[in-house]
Amino acid sequence: MTDPQTRSRDMAETTRDESIVTAETSALTVGVDWELAASIGRRVARPGPRVTRYTMDQARAELAAAAVRAEGPVREVTGLADGLRVPTARIVDRAGWIDAASRSMPAMLTDDPQPETGLGAKIAGVQAGGLLAFLSGAILGQYDPFSTDPDTDEPGVLLLVAPNIIAVERQLRAVPSDFRLWVCLHEVTHRVQFSANPWLTGYMRENVSGLAGGDEDSVTEVLTRVTDAVRSGKPREKGMVGVMQLLQSPEQFEAFERVLVLGTLLEGHADHVMDAVGPAHVPTVEQIRAGFDARRSAPRNPLQRLIRALIGMDAKIAQYVRGKAFVDEVVETVGMERFNTVWTSPDTLPKMSEIDEPSKWIDRVL
Repeated sequence: MTDPQTRSRDMAETTRDESIVTAETSALTVGVDWELAASIGRRVARPGPRVTRYTMDQARAELAAAAVRAEGPVREVTGLADGLRVPTARIVDRAGWIDAASRSMPAMLTDDPQPETGLGAKIAGVQAGGLLAFLSGAILGQYDPFSTDPDTDEPGVLLLVAPNIIAVERQLRAVPSDFRLWVCLHEVTHRVQFSANPWLTGYMRENVSGLAGGDEDSVTEVLTRVTDAVRSGKPREKGMVGVMQLLQSPEQFEAFERVLVLGTLLEGHADHVMDAVGPAHVPTVEQIRAGFDARRSAPRNPLQRLIRALIGMDAKIAQYVRGKAFVDEVVETVGMERFNTVWTSPDTLPKMSEIDEPSKWIDRVL
């Protein structure tokens, strides 16, 4: 049996290579020709696994049913979204995910995004298209709170990328029905989080806008900030977060930190729910987890390691391990009902300093 931190890392590598948008992707939302990015992404994305039409149709139908099936257990464990309509998921291929992502990213900044034009936007579009192509082969599922369901005109869309799910379940030799439900449990938790707490979408958009907005600092200003920070001797965050703390203005870093903390909470909560629900509803959950442990430790080629480092994927995985530990401890101490106070307002969200010390959040909020 794998330990809780390993299970959290495993899920982070699958559904969050993969999950809702966080701070690193927000850097792509300014001055990008997203129509060009989508075109480039579709063109260079690697094809999915070879499957027959029957196999793909069967997988799409089962994923759609699993997303609905997951809703009940997730609502029961979380105590959220009770009584709301159970929406359907959109089952897409890699090109479909690229199209959806290219519409979602500019919508993070405003609910009325306008097309970007000019040479700079096209250059950025080519770069963004390459990143979308890379991610389209990794993402299993994603809840997008910034888009509107084209069938119902309701906010929020749950995407499941069928070819990627088939590829991973084959690699792990997992029972397809169990693996598909396992993925859906995690992603449906994100849908429940946002549908039960609509203010989260606006809060995320506000902080992503703060992160992306403002005048670009000159090289001199950035170097001065780095030099002053080093001379001051003040403690800084480790890893990617510490780098952002040095390079961003204080206002931008505060927005970055709020987005990062929210993402940490959302992913940690989803992993907690998956652990609570999985054993009762996914018969082969331990085999799936063991398979992911082996997959996680497998060597990656140099290009994959470089891309993961550049987009901060491993840094995010570490954050989500911390998020699950936070949720686990708070729920164990006060129960899920009192934990749900966290969803009341921005003031009740944990602060960065409270993620590793949940008792501080309990003392401040409850």
